[in-house]
Amino acid sequence: MAPRTTRPVGTPTRGTTNPNRLRRMDRWIAAAHGPALRRSAAPPVAVDLGYGAAPWTAVELLARLRTADPRTLLYGIEIEPARVEAAKPYEGDGLAFRHGGFEVPVPGAPSLIRAANVLRQYDEEQVAAVWRRLCDRLAPDGLLVEGTCDEIGRRHVWVALDRTGPRTVTFATRLGSLDRPSDLAERLPKALIHRNVPGEPVHAFLRDFDRAWAAAAPYASLGARQRWIRAVRDLAADWPVADGPRRWRQGEVTVRWEALAPGGG
Repeated sequence: MAPRTTRPVGTPTRGTTNPNRLRRMDRWIAAAHGPALRRSAAPPVAVDLGYGAAPWTAVELLARLRTADPRTLLYGIEIEPARVEAAKPYEGDGLAFRHGGFEVPVPGAPSLIRAANVLRQYDEEQVAAVWRRLCDRLAPDGLLVEGTCDEIGRRHVWVALDRTGPRTVTFATRLGSLDRPSDLAERLPKALIHRNVPGEPVHAFLRDFDRAWAAAAPYASLGARQRWIRAVRDLAADWPVADGPRRWRQGEVTVRWEALAPGGG
């Protein structure tokens, strides 16, 4: 059972949301976590934590997860009671909304918790404790996805964690909007955004990515997708890239967390 608290844990977000804002993150989750959802003996439970002033992202996440497992149930969790009440008309067919925060007040242990654009307002020093609290709520093979994106979902960076902690960092973009990969720096999650300075691994990664992108300029005549694929292929010679061309074609690249972690570990 979910732990009982007298009040939700956390502070309200601005509530900014838009339809399709999190589509890149959703599709990655459905592809990466779909096998774990299908292995669940009971209908898997997913959580959209801090969905904002309107319930679009929760509705969309459920639809995308059900392409991986049609049994999936989803809870939208918001710390603002008025947002929960506004979302209630959308309940039904495996979708429910609850008042709560980082305690994640849902039955059992979720297979997935997505916290998008939730920690931006927190101090960097608070992130590790929030991660631990959320990971402790996960099912044994559960996944926490925490990250940020721009207002219309063109640029995302997120961290994927399991019950042991952070595993990977994914950079995702609409390639037609990109001048260079380091444009994604402004969407780094709170654990990394203040570390984009010389001497930190994430800064070195983005520097090398920009260099690989510049070197791949001849491929631009074939389109931004081919240029991105070539740049990531070259980048993978020096960085632990955790995915392959099928995901790169989507304007994504996933890197092992330990390579980008603050202070190098």
